[in-house]
Amino acid sequence: MAYSTDGYITDRPASQALPAERTAFIQKTYLHLAGAIGAFAGLEYLLIQTGMGETLVKAIFGSGGMLGMLALMGAFIGAGYLAQWWANNSASKPMQYAGLGLYVVMEAVIFLPLLYVAMIKTGDTSLIAKAGFLTLALVAGLTTAVFMTKADFSFMGTALCVLGWVAFGTILVAYFMGTGLGLWFTVLMIALASGYLVYDTSNVLHHYPTTHYVAASLALFSSVALLFYYILRFAIQTQSRD
Repeated sequence: MAYSTDGYITDRPASQALPAERTAFIQKTYLHLAGAIGAFAGLEYLLIQTGMGETLVKAIFGSGGMLGMLALMGAFIGAGYLAQWWANNSASKPMQYAGLGLYVVMEAVIFLPLLYVAMIKTGDTSLIAKAGFLTLALVAGLTTAVFMTKADFSFMGTALCVLGWVAFGTILVAYFMGTGLGLWFTVLMIALASGYLVYDTSNVLHHYPTTHYVAASLALFSSVALLFYYILRFAIQTQSRD
């Protein structure tokens, strides 16, 4: 059922909303995205500086090894679906924020091993910072392109879903076969993450109801995090070849 907020009907997609309503929705979405990125960075800093991150990594990989990683990936996928379901619950704003918060925490945990590898390679956080700046630059460029063209990229959804599961299957095969995932895989994942970002940004402009700015920010955050993960992995792999 439609309802009114500040004089606007707020259950319709942003593409059909009044200009002021659409602008407010986009602003809220990207403010929440910035907040999620800031919370993620702060949580990673806290985990690393307090030593809790190292404890978590040892707990996951110390005795479990590959099984520990697979368990973490399974938990991440399950928590991701739960977080998205909560964030899309328009009836409860606290539940929406709980979904976004849960996803940020899970991303922080799954990033820890890669962050430690990056710090070992450089002796400091310079590689992480460089990957972060490159990620933000690419996000800004892709976002600007979608906003300027105003094109609807929702047609990419099925292909991205299939490719995402193919990538996940490739990771599983690599773990079970004991083979590495080369630079080519990392490059393809950067391309896939860029596709997800374009798709999610397009959905913000065209398909999300203007009440769902928390869910929209979660979708964007997931794409940004995926992009950052593989850009950082690319930086680590290329440095290892020097």
